[in-house]
Amino acid sequence: MVGIVDYGVGNLFSLRSSLAVLGAETLVSGDGDALAAADRLILPGVGAFGDAAAALREKGLDEVLRRLAGQGKPLLGICLGMQLLFDYSEEYGRHEGLGLIPGHVAALAPDLPPEKNLKVPHIGWNGLHRRNPVHPLLAGVNEGDCVYFVHSFHAVDCAESVIATAEYGPEVTAAVARSNVMGTQFHPEKSGAVGLGILRNFCEGKGGAV
Repeated sequence: MVGIVDYGVGNLFSLRSSLAVLGAETLVSGDGDALAAADRLILPGVGAFGDAAAALREKGLDEVLRRLAGQGKPLLGICLGMQLLFDYSEEYGRHEGLGLIPGHVAALAPDLPPEKNLKVPHIGWNGLHRRNPVHPLLAGVNEGDCVYFVHSFHAVDCAESVIATAEYGPEVTAAVARSNVMGTQFHPEKSGAVGLGILRNFCEGKGGAV
């Protein structure tokens, strides 16, 4: 069973619908005991980092996620959910994250070359560049396959955990993994067959402890 962390931040319907297409049994919950009973967890998220981190703390889910990840339960963060896996974010001040993957989150805008006239937020389809060897979470994903991004901030100082990047001016962190903790900056639930394949890999236990 896949537990989807419900903390009032994120589009849970589209994620749950995508998992239903894969035939995965899901539980949407903000209760720590219920989430502990799931085989694996997905942390979605949209909006501002500080608000999301505060919502996790208010529900006590920050400690729940740290504990369960520490016990080896597979955890996948999506978009803002991936950013929350890091130590902290610089979005509108400094806000502490879950500290499950070393690194932090910084604004995308200062890193974009002005001559390319790239817009922030980075919205739309972009190709993935996989790191070798290809991480099991990305099994079946071909070099250059496109996925859907919506973000204004990106993960930095996390080179050891990066398993895929995308080009948007400089290379942008697109996916990360550290043992049983994984994350995608893009939305696999909005990324067609490629995204469904990534979600299937996660549901089948590829890339992390079961």
